Amino acid sequence: MLSRRTLLLTPVAAALARVVSARQSAAPGKMLLAMHQNTTRAAGFRASMEGWSRAGIQYVELGAPQLAAFLETETLPTARRLLADLGLTPVSAAVVLPDIWLPGPARADSLEAWKRGCEQMAEMGLQKVYSASVTNRPLTADDFAATPDAIFEVGEIAKAYNLTAMIEFIRTSTHLATLTSALQMIRAAGHPNVRPMLDFFHFWSGLSKFEDLDLLEPGELAHAHFQDLLDTPRELINNDSRLIPGDGVAPVVRILRKLAEKQYDGALSVELFRSEWVEGDPFAVASEIRPKCEAVMRQAQVL
Repeated sequence: MLSRRTLLLTPVAAALARVVSARQSAAPGKMLLAMHQNTTRAAGFRASMEGWSRAGIQYVELGAPQLAAFLETETLPTARRLLADLGLTPVSAAVVLPDIWLPGPARADSLEAWKRGCEQMAEMGLQKVYSASVTNRPLTADDFAATPDAIFEVGEIAKAYNLTAMIEFIRTSTHLATLTSALQMIRAAGHPNVRPMLDFFHFWSGLSKFEDLDLLEPGELAHAHFQDLLDTPRELINNDSRLIPGDGVAPVVRILRKLAEKQYDGALSVELFRSEWVEGDPFAVASEIRPKCEAVMRQAQVL
């Protein structure tokens, strides 16, 4: 059986890759609505995909844990066929690992897991994978000084699988918690296969400011997670504070317009964690999310 990298060398596969690439970017000034597997993760891989497809979702973001559970009894070709049969295009994948973006006690194991994740996601037809800055231990200036080299190493692994690696900054991280820090470290690393992404929840509920979006270069942003924010004291914010876009107090329309100004034309992947969605029926959840998100996107003129 030929590997994906071998197949990509053939003219037919190269043409198919161009088609997939075109489907993963919207028209100029527009964006794509997607669903993140975390949003209905209790349903599992197959049930989520089937429910979302019935609700009219076309673009999906895969999660390594959900795919791994599916692969306990199925194969990667089966997973690919499932997406194709349902008319779903994978636009990004989560391979979240500790110490992946800086030296640390878990880094060696995380790099091996990153390689395996990149190989799987490349086989699934992905072009982009991300890992969050999940670091909570006390850090020093030396840790930040070592970060660009660590990022470059991760980028080299992604490059070997024709993937773009993305850093998701996390509001509670002691490492990369803001857009400004993520951009600074990515640019210092200077690897062409590493780019920033933006999670609306971590951006608006954390230490970042709206004006930080002006730091983005046109076309620099690679991906976005799309959520609104509960009206609650910031000291009480947690993952349950994530809401469907349009249901909260975050300036989601204003953010979308700024991203459009920065020439972002990728996916807006809805990632939620409240139990009513995580444990809900995927069709019902997607049927609630889709019209609300599309209304917000139309208001921002990105749909």
